[in-house]
Amino acid sequence: MKTLEKILTLFIGIGAIAGAVMMWIDPTGATWGGEPLLEMLRVKMPWPDVFFKNFIPSGFVLLGLNGITQFVSAYLLFKNHRLAQKVVLACGIILMLWIALEWWVWGFNAMSNVFFVFGLVEAAVAVMSMRKEIQQ
Repeated sequence: MKTLEKILTLFIGIGAIAGAVMMWIDPTGATWGGEPLLEMLRVKMPWPDVFFKNFIPSGFVLLGLNGITQFVSAYLLFKNHRLAQKVVLACGIILMLWIALEWWVWGFNAMSNVFFVFGLVEAAVAVMSMRKEIQQ
């Protein structure tokens, strides 16, 4: 199970970095189809004139919440740290909450649905690993 957790944390972390870089390279979203998404954010989220003029702040939030945290959990898994499973569980929950927010803003879409499943699997595997550790 730890191999699956390591793969998931690294994959999700790399995806978050790629998404953040994409937002920083083209903060308007014009080249990657994000312009309508930015408008939806402006309508549904608080302080649109502060945080949603472009995707730069969203890129930092994505990197912080779903990038760095996933890499921290991967590091802890590789080091067999006693808190690794709890951090992986937290990362899975954070990812599912992130996707729930995306669903609220943009509705259901294939990529969000897949990443919600990744977060769900990540959290479930962490819980199973914690139960296994308790039984030993």
